[in-house]
Amino acid sequence: MKEKLLSLCHRLAAHFGPLHWWPADTPFEVVIGAFLTQNTAWRNVELAMAGLKQAIPLTPQALCDLSTQRLEELIRPAGFFRQKAQRLQLFSTYLLDRHQGDLAAMLSGPLPQVRDTLLRLKGVGPETADCILLYAAQRPSFVVDAYTRRLLKRLGLLTGDESYAVIRALFMDHLPHQVDLFNAYHALIVEQCKIICRKRPLCESCPLRPQCPALL
Repeated sequence: MKEKLLSLCHRLAAHFGPLHWWPADTPFEVVIGAFLTQNTAWRNVELAMAGLKQAIPLTPQALCDLSTQRLEELIRPAGFFRQKAQRLQLFSTYLLDRHQGDLAAMLSGPLPQVRDTLLRLKGVGPETADCILLYAAQRPSFVVDAYTRRLLKRLGLLTGDESYAVIRALFMDHLPHQVDLFNAYHALIVEQCKIICRKRPLCESCPLRPQCPALL
């Protein structure tokens, strides 16, 4: 499995070139984006983030000082704005109360323990937790999303019914725990599925075409 996963990454990298993610100026901005991107497209997150940046500094204290109604208005383009505003302020309050606003301190310590702590916070599911760990904390926790499931199912590496934990373990158990590798790999999967391996795939231009079981 290690060879299959590394080969897949290398073939995608050869086709798309080096890719990295997440577009943000600070680790806390990554956290905000991780909440905003839940159940919405990235372009909507960009609109919400732009409005938020114009209104306040992107700090835990500034988010807590903002009225909930005003925060809802600012992040409305990202959808589910009431729910996301509440979750952002709850996270910011926790960060201020428990870690004096120090995100690096909050995300330090043994990776499984930090991940479990994140998962106990309201609105933080496995994908959001792994996004925060990989992109904000620069820690090797592989991010699984709908694109990951789609691509690996079409390649015959999944049946499609596996849980998030099982799919994540496929990468965590068989790949070196390297932040740059996990970052690039996830970015490549996203690029592949946005451009080629769509819901209606463009198989003619796919760099994985010769090895894809879906075409056999």
